[in-house]
Amino acid sequence: MAIEMVPALPDHVVGFIAKGTIERDDYIGTIDPAIETALAMHDKISLLYVLGADFEGYTAGAMWEDGELGAKHLRSFDKVAVVTDVAWCRHAVNLMGHLIPAKVKVYSVAEEADASEWVTA
Repeated sequence: MAIEMVPALPDHVVGFIAKGTIERDDYIGTIDPAIETALAMHDKISLLYVLGADFEGYTAGAMWEDGELGAKHLRSFDKVAVVTDVAWCRHAVNLMGHLIPAKVKVYSVAEEADASEWVTA
């Protein structure tokens, strides 16, 4: 799997580290279950998503799953922090952030600690 969980976060925050190419199975096997588990305990959750130096991109299936997840849980997120230096990801998140009711911030990889602090507060 190309997704790792960010350890030691409060239970209202779900965190992922993306490495390599993200595939549909990463959503089905890791991302979706972690979000569903957190939402079983909280009405709203926050998300920390780190796309670091090892991140290579998404398959079409992963993009589809991401869209389905976003539509299903449109109002389930309080805060979303995306950490990346990948220009197209930064632009996409900034654009999509205006379309969802959550507070969305994009951080550079050097600001990962700031992103974690903001999303867990």
